[in-house]
Amino acid sequence: MMQSTSCSACGAWPRSFAAALSRRQSRSLGASIALSSHSVDSQIYRVTCCSYRSRRRGYGGVLNLRSVSRVAATDEDGSSFSLFDDVFDDHDDGTLGGSLCLMSSSEGEDSDTEIIINTSGDVDYHRNNASDVSGSYLETSRLANLRIRTKHKRTYLGILNNLGLIIFLVGILFLFDVCAWRIVRLPLAPFFLTGPFLVAACLASFAGFFCVPLFHVLKIHQVLRVEGPDIHLYKKGTATMGGLFFIPVGIIVAGAASDFSSIEVFGAAAATIAFAAIGLLDDSLILMKKHNYGLPAPIKIILEVAAGTSFSFWLNSTNVASPYSMKFLLPLPAPLGLLCIGRLYLLLATFCFVSMANGVNLTDGLDGLAGGVAALTFVGMSIAVLPICPDLSVFGASMSGACIGFLMHNRYEASIFMGDTGSLALGGALAAMASCTGMFFPLIISSVVFIAEVLSVLIQLGFYRLTKRFYGAGRKLFRMAPVHHHFELSGFKEPSIVATAYVVSGIFALVAGYVGLISA
Repeated sequence: MMQSTSCSACGAWPRSFAAALSRRQSRSLGASIALSSHSVDSQIYRVTCCSYRSRRRGYGGVLNLRSVSRVAATDEDGSSFSLFDDVFDDHDDGTLGGSLCLMSSSEGEDSDTEIIINTSGDVDYHRNNASDVSGSYLETSRLANLRIRTKHKRTYLGILNNLGLIIFLVGILFLFDVCAWRIVRLPLAPFFLTGPFLVAACLASFAGFFCVPLFHVLKIHQVLRVEGPDIHLYKKGTATMGGLFFIPVGIIVAGAASDFSSIEVFGAAAATIAFAAIGLLDDSLILMKKHNYGLPAPIKIILEVAAGTSFSFWLNSTNVASPYSMKFLLPLPAPLGLLCIGRLYLLLATFCFVSMANGVNLTDGLDGLAGGVAALTFVGMSIAVLPICPDLSVFGASMSGACIGFLMHNRYEASIFMGDTGSLALGGALAAMASCTGMFFPLIISSVVFIAEVLSVLIQLGFYRLTKRFYGAGRKLFRMAPVHHHFELSGFKEPSIVATAYVVSGIFALVAGYVGLISA
């Protein structure tokens, strides 16, 4: 009874679409299939060519069906009709109006897939015979560019997360600008931190509206981790390497605010670009290999150590601004005061670069998580380093604004990811701010979310190896590491995890800023 038609274009139905569609059905889309002004109780369709792209947020998921053959589908009078005007119709209760099942005729990646739709109706319908079925085909023009509607509720949660984050950061920076003279006794210009923050946020957001569609055209799409959560399959096809457009915005705005004359901003920008280049190389290899593994881990670490060491040597040979007339000092709260560690400072700086870069990279696993936490961390560091180097404070505010502009496209549901290009660059920028000012302790406080992500991976790996040694089989302490995947697999929704991380990071960012001020 089944009839198959070959596709002149590719002749394939990607199995990933079947997985993604089933995920959307069971997880977040709650869909029903409407057959325009017709109702049938059992229909079977065979799709022989489908191009599916999962575009986040404003672009929607696009389903291009080029050849669909009807196996058994008739209306009351036995005549053929066109398939659904509306593919997926959201229900208030999140359930399906009918049942949908996807079956693959083979286990290969390019196997054909059958869509079986069972809908209920009050009218009994007659079946066409096999000859009628074999000659009937659905209109392919009506099936092109069908958009899968996402549930608006969770999208609104992503918007609320963004809105709350922006209000919090603008409020903190504006309050600090107003009270700056009382706090640090420095003659700062009006909107000293708020101005660069807002300018960078607007420019990065504006740049995203051009770059996100361009990345889709260039097919710069995310390759998902094979060992990652299955619930992330729907994100396949989302654009990546977003660091290419928002990282330069933060650097340029910071340079312009400091009149391109600050040696500290120059050094921090150089370190940011160096780590962005490492991330770009990693992302490029992933795209070329069509696999989620780019640079081998040892080579990536070696490159990060080399970049951090080069910055340490530059720092050793450059006279950076310091109110203490002495380098390599760690400002700590009373009663510890200033701590001079000599040449160990350079080793600490290199370690800070490597750890921060990988910390941000591991955190970049949920929509808006790494970008929002990084924005909060930059603001905390901007406040902490202001008494020592105001230009670096502006650099931090600009990078925070650039992260906010990126979040306009990366919030749940994201239309683009930052990739290693962005995550490694953000880690390098934070480490550069701490290395130029000695504010490593405030960086540790403000980066508590990044540290928790790294520790979860190390604990998971250590626990697995330890139990394997004693019991012969490795056991896991978390469902999956990093820890945000553990919470996700435990039933917490993605926007809720991100919002909680924002709250925790915001609290520790304020504490870090206060510790930096009393230490300086």
